[in-house]
Amino acid sequence: MKTYITSFATMLFSINLFAAPAIAPSPEQVTPLLNGLAIPAVSLTTADNQTVSLKQLVQQQPSILVFYRGGWCPYCNAQLAALRDITPQLTKLGYQLIAITPDSAASISKSLNDTGGQKLSYTLLSDANFAASSAFGLAYYLDDKTAAAYKGKLGSLITTEAGTEKVVLPVPAVYIVNTKGEALFNYVHINYKTRLDSELLLKAAELALQ
Repeated sequence: MKTYITSFATMLFSINLFAAPAIAPSPEQVTPLLNGLAIPAVSLTTADNQTVSLKQLVQQQPSILVFYRGGWCPYCNAQLAALRDITPQLTKLGYQLIAITPDSAASISKSLNDTGGQKLSYTLLSDANFAASSAFGLAYYLDDKTAAAYKGKLGSLITTEAGTEKVVLPVPAVYIVNTKGEALFNYVHINYKTRLDSELLLKAAELALQ
């Protein structure tokens, strides 16, 4: 799990991609951060509106980073609840769990206290300016037709890009990161209905730091 075989050309291509983070035109065109690479230096916002450095957070202990679309998404809420159920096992393995979303600080505060009728015991962070999802190569523009439907149904719950008002979302993703900030494992799926099974995540977490 700690050994990665990557050609120099592939590595150089990946570095160039992340030198200037961009938002992909569609989920099929995202370019996720690869295993073995260092996570980007980005700042996020806590539920109480405090700015935190993601790199400083992961230096504290090995981390599970989960990117999700928002508290308005039923598939995301199901995933957050499933993660809550395995948090004790992840904690025992020595991990901290951090979930990252475009939702506002106010929205993540609500999610922390009302996901499946129970509070969450792990960290939620707001990425409302899409800095993290873009830097990880996960952000994409929702097509105009679907974006209009989302806005019409969900209104202000949907976070849009400043200046363009385009809807930007991350493809669902899970990263396991060590205290050096290196990605040891990732699971990324362009279908927002497909999420990493909790038992598989536990197994990956168990193996990643061996």
